[in-house]
Amino acid sequence: MTGEVPKEDGGAVSLEDLRQKMVDFAKERDWEKYHSPRNLLLALVGEVGELSECFQWKGEVPKGLPDWKEDEKQHLGEELSDVLLYLVQLSHYCGIDLGKAALRKVHLNAIKHPVNRYIKSNIPEENEKKSDDVDAKITDSDCNCNGMAENLQN
Repeated sequence: MTGEVPKEDGGAVSLEDLRQKMVDFAKERDWEKYHSPRNLLLALVGEVGELSECFQWKGEVPKGLPDWKEDEKQHLGEELSDVLLYLVQLSHYCGIDLGKAALRKVHLNAIKHPVNRYIKSNIPEENEKKSDDVDAKITDSDCNCNGMAENLQN
């Protein structure tokens, strides 16, 4: 792995691509010995702090950051990347497939927060009655999620 900035070819970058790049990067520098889950988590927290500084004192920021200078956006991209890369590394060293875990979480969130709870229909009383029924316990068969649906009840 070189220090070159990769050329943008318009292709998508997968989490697996990033994971392998970071494994190779650490291995080439003999940094693996420092990459315990605890150390990576602490580094991730530090990077989240640096990311937060990008927004400090700016008040509410509109989508697209129309008032930001190009160098501010570039810096933001670097800090977002640091957070992502540490998260990818942390998941790797914990043996978690981050892509699959994220998709599973989206599925669980869809069960926990069904659309009919948030979209008003023409018959409000009927929706209110149905929403009480939806609050019944979520089971494994509801989400086919290997026994972890009980965590949603909290």
